Amino acid sequence: MTYCMKKPGLRNAASAALLISLFCAGTGSATAGAPPASVDAARLENSERDGANWLSYGRTYTEQRYSPLARISADNARRLGLAWYADLDTDRGQEATPLVIDGAMYVSTAWSMVKAYDAKTGQLLWSYDPQVPRELGVNGCCDVASRGIAAWNGKIYVATFDGRLIAVDAKTGKDVWSVVTVDRTKPYTITGAPRVFKGKVVIGNSGAEYGVRGYISAYDAETGKMVWRFYTVPGNPSEPFENKAMELAAKTWAGEWWKEGGGGTVWDAISYDPQLNLVYFGVGNGVEWPRGRRSANKGDNLFLSSIVALNADTGAYAWHYQATPGEEWDFDAVQQLMLADLELGGKRRQVLMQANKNGFFYVLDRRTGQFISAKTFVNINWAKGIDEKTGRPIENPGIRYSSTGKPVQMMPGPDGAHTWHPMAFSPKTGLVYIPAQEIGKKFIPLNDFQISPEGWNLGVDVAGTPEPKKGYLLAWDPVNQKEVWRVDHRGPWNGGAVATGGNLVVQGDAAGNFNVYRADTGEKLWSTFAQSAIMGGPVTYEVDGEQYIAVLSGWGSAFSLQAGRVAAASGNLRNVSRVLVFKLGGAATLPPLEPRQLVINPPADTANAATIATGGALFGRFCSVCHGENAVGGGVVPDLRASSFLGNDFFYEIVLNGAMKDNGMAPFKSILDHQKAESIRAYVIHRANEDKRAKMASQEAHVGEGSR
Repeated sequence: MTYCMKKPGLRNAASAALLISLFCAGTGSATAGAPPASVDAARLENSERDGANWLSYGRTYTEQRYSPLARISADNARRLGLAWYADLDTDRGQEATPLVIDGAMYVSTAWSMVKAYDAKTGQLLWSYDPQVPRELGVNGCCDVASRGIAAWNGKIYVATFDGRLIAVDAKTGKDVWSVVTVDRTKPYTITGAPRVFKGKVVIGNSGAEYGVRGYISAYDAETGKMVWRFYTVPGNPSEPFENKAMELAAKTWAGEWWKEGGGGTVWDAISYDPQLNLVYFGVGNGVEWPRGRRSANKGDNLFLSSIVALNADTGAYAWHYQATPGEEWDFDAVQQLMLADLELGGKRRQVLMQANKNGFFYVLDRRTGQFISAKTFVNINWAKGIDEKTGRPIENPGIRYSSTGKPVQMMPGPDGAHTWHPMAFSPKTGLVYIPAQEIGKKFIPLNDFQISPEGWNLGVDVAGTPEPKKGYLLAWDPVNQKEVWRVDHRGPWNGGAVATGGNLVVQGDAAGNFNVYRADTGEKLWSTFAQSAIMGGPVTYEVDGEQYIAVLSGWGSAFSLQAGRVAAASGNLRNVSRVLVFKLGGAATLPPLEPRQLVINPPADTANAATIATGGALFGRFCSVCHGENAVGGGVVPDLRASSFLGNDFFYEIVLNGAMKDNGMAPFKSILDHQKAESIRAYVIHRANEDKRAKMASQEAHVGEGSR
C-alpha cells in the first residue's frame, strides 16, 4: 500500500485531488483508502502520464497503446521470463485486452466472463459469469470472444455476447446493474469492448451478416439508463427519420434495404477526444454484401464503411468520412481509430489515423473529418489510389461483381489488410505498428440466393485464391505515409501490439510466439513460445517498482482458424487459453503440452458428386464459421473430420435437434431438413477421406525418402 500526502498551496480541492492522483500514479498500488477501479474523468484524461496503470482498452483516450514505462528496455529485454500465468476456464476465442488498475488486473474472456487477479502474484480475486446461453454461440460471426472491458467509479463494465451491458462491482465481482442493449428478436451479438467518458458507457454491437440494423448507444454509468443512440443506416423511409443524419443517409440508398436491417454494425473501434468532446467510431459492412442485392447497385449507402464523429453529450452527428463508398467486399471501417497530434506540412494537426481493412492507411483531421492523406500499406488490386480532392477511392475497372455479374478476385479479401487486432503508436519513434496481412479471396455472384433466418446472409459466395497468405508486423510512418520496416510472420491473423518508452514494440503471433522487437529498427530482441496462438493486444504495467507485460493466449474460431492451420503445420501448437505475465528475471514455467489427438478415421465415402457439392455449399454457409473452411478445424470447436458421429444417426440429433446445444451447437431444424443434413454429413465424410488419403500418401513418401 502506498500512502500519498497532499501538497500545500493548491487553489482548490479538485486540483489537489488531481495532483494526488498523478503523484500516486507511478506506484501501481492503490492509494490509501481508495476503492478498487477508482477511475474518473480526471484520471482518464491524464492517463498518458500514468504509466503504471492500463486504465482503458487503448490505455488512454488516444487509443495509441503506448506506455512510457522503460524499466524493460531494448538493453535488457533478453532477460524477460514468465512471472505468472492463469489458466482460463474456457478455450473459446480469447481476444481481450486486460485492464490493470492500482495493482489489480481485470480481464474478460470468451462467453463474456470477467476475472480479477492480483496483478503482481496472479492470485484470483473474483470471477463473474453472466451466464450467456451457450446455444447462442452459433449466432456469432467470429466466435464468442470478448475483446475487453471498461472501468469507472469502482465498477467494471462488460458487454455480453447476448446483447447485455453489465456493471460489475470491482471489489466483489457482483453485478450492480444490467441492461439489454439490443432487440432480442434479431440476431444481435456483442464482442467489442465498451468505452467510458463523462459518466457514460458507450457500446455498439455485431450481427450485420445475419440481418440487423447497426447503431451505437451511450448509457449512464451509474444507473444503466440509455442517454442517446445513433443509428448507422436509415430505417424504412416511409416512417419518420430519427434525425437529419438519417434523412441525409437515406438519399444514398435504393431498393428495400431496411427489410433486412441494412447492416452497418459498430462492432469495434470507439475513441473519444475530451478537448473536442467528440466520440469517434467505425461502421461495418452492409447486408447483404452485394450492393446490387441491398441497394439496386445505387448510392454510397451511408454510413456503411465509414468513420463517424458524434457530440459526446447528445449523440448528435458531427461529421463522417466514408472509406469505401457503396461497399460490397466486407471492407468494414471498424479498425482502431487512433488519435495523435502530428506535424504535417509545417502545421501541427489534430489527426485521427486508421489502418483500414481495405488496405489504405488514412490520416484525417479529427476536428472536421477532412481528408488529409491515404496510402496503401499492403498490396491491393481493387483501387489505384485516393482522389485527394474528394477523398474517394479510385476504383479499378471490373471490381464490382454485383454490377458485372462476374467473379472477381480481390486483394485484400474480406479478411482485410488489417482488422480488429490493435495497432500501436510510439511518440518516440513516430511510427505506427500494424498487424498487417495479405489474404486474397474470390467473390462469386449468386443468382439464386435466398435469405435464411439463421446463418450468414452474405448474398455472394467467397472462395480462396492461389496466392500465399502473408502476415507481418509493419512499422509505418504516418507523416510520410511509407513503410519503415517489417517483420514477417509464418502466416496471417497475428496479435495486437503495444509500444513502450523502452524502445520496444511487443506482439504475439498465430504460431504461438510472444515477441519483443526494437521499436526503431524491428530487430527481434526476445521471444518465447506460449503454446497457443496470441490474438489480442498485450499491455504493460508497473507494481511496486517492477514492470510487467501481460497478454492472453488462445485463438477463436471462424477467421482465427487461420491460426489453427499454422498450428497444424507446426505440430506443437495447442488451443490453450491463459493469462500470461512476464517480467525481467521471471522464472515460472508452463506445464508440458498434452499430446495432440486428432484421429481421422471416417466412414466410407459413398455419396455422389452432386450430393457432396450440395453439402459443401451448405457447410460453407452454416457450418464453416465455427468448424472451419473445408471442414478443417482449428482446435476450438470439434474438428468434424474426426467426429465419431459421422457414422451414425446421432449426427442428425446434433445438427437438427440441438443435442449439444449446451456446448454451443444450436439446432438447425428450422432451416435444414434431413436431406440437407445428410448432404452436409456426406461432404464432411468426403473431406475427411480426402485428408486421410493425403496424410497417408505424405507418410509413404516420407518413408520412401528415408529408405534411399
